[in-house]
Amino acid sequence: MTVTNPYNATLIEREDIHAALAIFKIRLDSDDALDFEPGQFTTLGLIDPDAPPPNPNSPATKRRRGPKLIRRAYTIVSSPKTKTHLEFYIVHGDEGTFTPLLWQLKPGDPLFMDPKIKGNFTLAGIPDGKDLIMVGTGTGLAPFWSMLNTYRHTGCWRKLVLLDGCRYVKDLGYYEQLTKIAEEDDSIIYLPTVTREPDDAPWAGLRGRVHGILEPEKFNELTGISLDPRRCHVLLCGSPQMIDQASENLGKLGFVTRDRDHPDGNIHFERYW
Repeated sequence: MTVTNPYNATLIEREDIHAALAIFKIRLDSDDALDFEPGQFTTLGLIDPDAPPPNPNSPATKRRRGPKLIRRAYTIVSSPKTKTHLEFYIVHGDEGTFTPLLWQLKPGDPLFMDPKIKGNFTLAGIPDGKDLIMVGTGTGLAPFWSMLNTYRHTGCWRKLVLLDGCRYVKDLGYYEQLTKIAEEDDSIIYLPTVTREPDDAPWAGLRGRVHGILEPEKFNELTGISLDPRRCHVLLCGSPQMIDQASENLGKLGFVTRDRDHPDGNIHFERYW
């Protein structure tokens, strides 16, 4: 049996924010442009170095017709307007099996990228002209960076507030770009906040967890926007604890989670683990 090469893509650029956080730009070897909606995800894969050699008589090997891959799903950070590659914002998981392999890659190295893009965490169904409150923790920023760069200047929102929660200032991977965009575009408000930055650090910005900033009086003080469920849609992406806490607090204000029973709900979320 001929074992096929499972790799179909190439890492064309890598930017290390720090030792455990990086931006990866990946291109399909076919040079096909992939259509997707901001907020969707695809799967990356690398050959499992610990997998036993393929048994040509194994049904699983026959179905796979290639080495076993370790696969992980990642939200696309880039805009679909970018046709040359897809961009991913990834944190290194010390206890994982995939990211230690990914961190060994350098530009020019091959890997697998699924051309089938999936996901429902998009702006579809949200009426234009609303206030959009986007809340991301860690790399949960990813879908919002794609949405912002795709829909900016289109009238998609009245105001867009991006609440970016991380442990340390160094984890705010798109801080400079977002700060510049917010300075140039008065429809966008960028609120980065950190939880573990030392008290004596030079950081003069917000501190504390994102759900504290979503307290109505605090939020209005910082943005001039009322957390009014008639005017706002809230998108939550990141840790389940943040999503659960924020959803509970927003529910007390009259917000409703969008689901099959509430298709017009104004809380949208994507859990990252």
